[in-house]
Amino acid sequence: MASRTANLCIDAHDPRAQVAWWSQVLDDFEPDDDCSEDEAGLRGPAGRWLIFLKVPEPKTVKNRMHVCLRPVDRSRDEEIDRLLDLGAIMVNDLRTPDRGWAVLADPEGNEFCVLTLPADEAGITK
Repeated sequence: MASRTANLCIDAHDPRAQVAWWSQVLDDFEPDDDCSEDEAGLRGPAGRWLIFLKVPEPKTVKNRMHVCLRPVDRSRDEEIDRLLDLGAIMVNDLRTPDRGWAVLADPEGNEFCVLTLPADEAGITK
């Protein structure tokens, strides 16, 4: 039998602030009440977690792994606009009218992508 994903851990300067920001981004993850200055998390579907761990150093290079998002109830471009309004930063705009994606960064500089195909069309449900 193979392994299954339990959580994704992301280094953070301020784990609680990251949880607050990402809870506005993801509708299928809920903030965990049991957090500390060193670790804070979002509980997701099927027992999976997005965990932010406090580290002393700032982010300095591109992520080797990142999260890719699919919009739920809006177009890719509308979702990108919403995330930019929340404080995301555009890193690389690779969009074409019907294809492509955009690479954004959260308030601490962690990259993530917003993809074209909506979640329901990709078979992603809660």
